[in-house]
Formats: sequence, structure tokens, C-alpha cells
Amino acid sequence: MNASVTAADAAACSSRSFEVQLLAGRMEACAEQVDAVQARLSQLQLMDWQSPAGLAYRSNLRLQAVALSRAREAVLAASLAVRRHSVHVARSTLPAAAGGY
Repeated sequence: MNASVTAADAAACSSRSFEVQLLAGRMEACAEQVDAVQARLSQLQLMDWQSPAGLAYRSNLRLQAVALSRAREAVLAASLAVRRHSVHVARSTLPAAAGGY
């Protein structure tokens, strides 16, 4: 078995790793969009709601904001895991003697 890494092997690994990094970037962009939605919800919560229905609506907005915050944190954690995975993708198709596993 030939354990040397060809230029084509290295390019293929690099390309796959780059695609995984792009995915992580898209996930981070989603988290930024969640931030924008949260900012809009905060503006709605600051409105002066006097009626019982308005107060209930503001309370519901607060719950949605908390859920969005948790979702944002989960997406950011997942994007970090995907970025770490991209390193393993780069090594995964290399022959074992060349530094892969």
C-alpha cells in the first residue's frame, strides 16, 4: 500500500474541509439573524402595553425571546463543533502514515 499523499489527495481534503467551514459560517450567520429577531422582540416588549391582552402578548414575547436565546446558543455551539470537525475532515482521507487516522 502506498502511504504517500499526492497533490490531488491534499486538494480533495482541503476542499472538503473548506466546505465544512462554509457550513459553520452559514450556521454563524443564522445566529446573527436570531440576534436581529431578538432585537426586534425587545423593541416590541418596550412598548407600553396597558390592556390585559397587550400584557399577555408582551409576556409571550418574553418567553419567545428566551427560547430564541437558547436556540442561538445551541447554534453557536454547533457551529464551533462543525469548525472543529473541519480539521478532522481535512485529515480523514489522508493515508494513516501521512498524518490521517
